Parts: sequence; structure tokens; C-alpha cells
Amino acid sequence: MAMEQEFSSLCFPQKLWKMLESGKFQSIWWSESGKCVAINKDLFEVEVLGRDGQQVFHTQKMKSFTRQLNAYGFTKMQRNFQRSASLPEFLAEEAAASAHSQEDPSLERHFKGHRDAVTSVDFSSTKKQLVSGSMDSCLMIWSMKPQMRAYRFMGHKDAVLCVHFSPSGHLVASGSRDKTVRLWIPSVKGESTVFKAHTGTVRSVHFSSDGQSLVTASDDKTIKVWTVHRQKFLFSLNQHINWVRCARFSPDGRLIVSSSDDKTVKLWDKTSRECIHSFCEHGGFVNHVEFHPSGNCIAAGGTDNTVKLWDVRMNRLLQHYQVHSSVVNSLSFHPSGNYLVTASSDSTLKILDLLEGRLLYTLHGHQGPATCVAFSRDGDLFASGSSDEQVMVWKTNFDSDYGEVVKPQKYGSSVDGTHGTGSEMDCGIHHKKTKTQDSSRTQEQQEEETSLANTLEHIIGQLDVLTQTVSILEQRLTLTEDKLKECLENQQKIIQSNKN
Repeated sequence: MAMEQEFSSLCFPQKLWKMLESGKFQSIWWSESGKCVAINKDLFEVEVLGRDGQQVFHTQKMKSFTRQLNAYGFTKMQRNFQRSASLPEFLAEEAAASAHSQEDPSLERHFKGHRDAVTSVDFSSTKKQLVSGSMDSCLMIWSMKPQMRAYRFMGHKDAVLCVHFSPSGHLVASGSRDKTVRLWIPSVKGESTVFKAHTGTVRSVHFSSDGQSLVTASDDKTIKVWTVHRQKFLFSLNQHINWVRCARFSPDGRLIVSSSDDKTVKLWDKTSRECIHSFCEHGGFVNHVEFHPSGNCIAAGGTDNTVKLWDVRMNRLLQHYQVHSSVVNSLSFHPSGNYLVTASSDSTLKILDLLEGRLLYTLHGHQGPATCVAFSRDGDLFASGSSDEQVMVWKTNFDSDYGEVVKPQKYGSSVDGTHGTGSEMDCGIHHKKTKTQDSSRTQEQQEEETSLANTLEHIIGQLDVLTQTVSILEQRLTLTEDKLKECLENQQKIIQSNKN
């Protein structure tokens, strides 16, 4: 514990400097006359990272440590054919090069099919499908399997501004400038039910985690909550004084958060239907807001080019990022809660490390404003859309041990050099549970649980399909009844005219 206590109060560069200057470590030293840091990977993992209870850099993995080096500007130096002066230095450089190449997010696929700007993207829970909405009034369902054709869904009469998969993956909700919401079955038939949700453009749709409720947000300044079954209206939230851009359920479904052109982010209690707090720190329209996976904090981005995070229990600003040079249009939390990806009109995507309070990566791929971004449910992939009409799918390449991290420092941080408000950012970011907790569980029990979970997911999916089928039949029956009524009325008029 002595080494951990000695380094605990220092930030990453200070820890690295102290370790290099101490001369106590065999695995890390100055190289190239003090211009470079050389690391013997195997020895460093044992001597520094592998010490039980003494995790100076808060990880036991070399890949995680390399990621921290990259975040602070360390990169593998370009070298000519001349090899390093010593074998340890050569091995260190090779390890750094390998780790660096694996850490960078990489573009996996890109999809073309939309005829106008892409406005929204979302993955199905199984990651087999990806949905996108566009200003071209269409939805596209892209298969993640190679060579599989995409489905184009047409039904909205104006731009589709938001899309979201249900938790089961058997339904897709979409909202449009035509003031309607549609629920689609993401299959080749493309069947959907439609309901007039608002008196203005629908900017946001979001399923609750149990898939039973849907929250919508609109230019009519309201947020509305509906049942998914029969699309029954439940209640409306009405305190915003300008267009509502985004609304989201908390992971436990007890809260709703919304963002608006009135420059506020509002937190609502779903049961009491009351606004319990308004966050007013943004200096412009707030385009997007999301709950942290723990439900304990929220992140929002807007036209003031900033991203802000708040603790919803203490109602305090935790972190403030000024990393984009233009409007922040969308953002998404990694399922671990440790990273946040943002999309901006400056055409870039940026990945933030919330633990270190630092910008990790800037991704250039789109040829126009990046309008939307979303992680897959498991965090292995994220998708982005742009006014360049393309959908891009990226592989995160984060460590598989992304849970093995410590809680953030006990102050809010800001990438633009100023600290945020003093508050613990305990947003449910914890150490990964040790494998010993699961060792007592037999393989047979795990197989039974997996089988049961798959069966329940299948049943929920079938219920979703049945619900949609019933809704479609009800709509068709209503149309038939209307036509029959019209025919009877016409027949009555003919009979009366004949009598006259």
C-alpha cells in the first residue's frame, strides 16, 4: 500500500514523472537522452500494474495504461530503419505500437441509401440491425450481416427526425415533421401503426427500459407519455417555453429528462408528473440530453458548442467540455458509463473519457455536419449519421476490461482548463466485480439462466408483434367501418331522392 499512497494524490503525468525520476523501477526509464519514455512491457505489467492492492494507474492491463498515455499526448515516435539502442527499448516500442493500433476506434462499415441528411440512428438490442431516419422522409433498416439488403420504410409525409428501437428489438418508433409517431415492425413488410402525437414537429421518441411506455417531445413545447400497447395517451408535461428537442426515460423509468430551445434541461418525476429541477447552465438551445447508464447523472449538448454533465441527485454541474468548434447535435454514453461520444456540426465525432475528464479521440469521417451518434447496447460499436447522407459504423476498440477503473476525482473537471463545480462524480462507475463471486455458480445454472432469458426475450418479442398486428387490424377495421357508414349514408340519400 505504500506505493499506492505515495502516488495517490498525483495526476497521471506527475505519477509518470515521479516514477521515471525515482530510478526505483526496472521496467520504465528515460530513453533517447531523456526525450522518450521506454517501457519493458512484460516487466512493467508485473512490477507496476500487477501489484495487488497497489494500482498506481488504476488498471492491471497494459492496454488501459497505453490508452492513458495516448490521452496525454504520448505517441509512438516515427523511426527509421535504425533499431532502438537496447532490446527492452525495442520491445517497449513494439508494445506501444501494437497497443496504440488496437486502441483507436476504427471505421467498420458505411451505409449509403438515404437521399437527404441523416437525422437519427439506433442499434437493435442484438446488434443485428441498425435503424436510421432522414430528412428524405424515410427510415432505413440496415442489416449488420454482410451482403444483406436494407429495408426502406416509407409512410411519413415529411422529414423523419428521430428513431428508436424497443428494448426487445421487435419494434421501431419514429417521429416526424408531419406531427405523427409511427411504430414499425422491422421486417421486410415494413408494417406500421400511426398516431397523431403532437400539434407540432415530433423531435424525439424514446422507449422505457421495460418497453411498455414511449415518451415523445415536440415543437408544440410539450413532452407526452404513451403506452406502447394501443398507443394510449397517458399524460403531458408542459413547463418548457420553447421547442422541446429531446426527452429520455431514466434507466429505472422513474424520471424523465428533457432539453429545449428555452436553454434549459428539465428533470421530471414520472409518478407525480412534476418538474423537480431545471438546469440552466447552457448558453444556447439544448439539442440533446441522455441519462448515464447508472441513472445518477445526465449529459447534454447544444448550440453553445459545449457538453455538460450534472448529478441529478445533488443537482450540481459535474463536468464541462468545450471540445467542439460548432454546435453539439447528439451524444451517447458507453454502457460502462466511462465514455461519452459526441457528434457536432464541425463534422467531427469526439470520445470523452469521463474518468479522467479528458478528450480521448477526434474522429474525422463525415463530409458534413455530424447530426447523430449512438453506441450499441454492448458498447462494441457506435453509429453516426450526417448531412452527407451517410451512416457510418465504428468499432470502439475499448478494453474488454473497461469496468476495471476507479471513480473520477472528487471535483468536476473541464477540458477547456477550468474546473467545474466541486462534487463527487459518483455516477455508478465502479470496479469490475471479481471472478470469485461467480465461481460458485455452476455452468449448468448459467446455461439455464441464459435459456430462460432467451425464452422470455422471444415471448416479449412475440407480444410486441401481436400488439402491432392487433393495432393494424383495428385500423383496418376502422377504415372498413367508415367506408360502410359512408355507403349506407349514400344509399339513404339515393332512396330519399327517388322518393322525391
